[in-house]
Amino acid sequence: MRHGDKIKNLSRTKAHRDALLSNLACQLIKHKRIVTTLAKAKALRVYAEPLITKGKENTTHQRRVVFSYLKDKEAVKELFGIVAEKIAGRPGGYTRIIKLGTRPGDNAEQGMIELVDFNEIYGKGKGEEKAATKKTRRAGSKKKTTETAAADEKTGKAKPEE
Repeated sequence: MRHGDKIKNLSRTKAHRDALLSNLACQLIKHKRIVTTLAKAKALRVYAEPLITKGKENTTHQRRVVFSYLKDKEAVKELFGIVAEKIAGRPGGYTRIIKLGTRPGDNAEQGMIELVDFNEIYGKGKGEEKAATKKTRRAGSKKKTTETAAADEKTGKAKPEE
């Protein structure tokens, strides 16, 4: 029976697993995205997200707590500086895992784990922000804008009435 056994062991001892996750978390914070196996990425998400949450509160105590996990001064500085500024308004979900297929050598599932706010492709680009639009689930005719109404009048097209 596996009652209460929720931790992903990654076929490693506790010390080896802690060292592995610490190193992966440091690299994730420094490089903003890393490619690793899918199992390690999923285990890293559980390990790193609470540390990133601690990075929002820049106190000596939080810095010491995070340093006890990461053991890398540069990563701690990066987390409490650049990363904390970007994620300040986000209530959670700081990482994204994207499946990349299998590795040719051993057929292991590969995945890329990245910090969500540092990806310009998926996130909002700098300077361009979409206006918030109200979305409804019901289908209905959209109101004509002044530009399309003027264009319809010039071309003589009228919307067929039902």
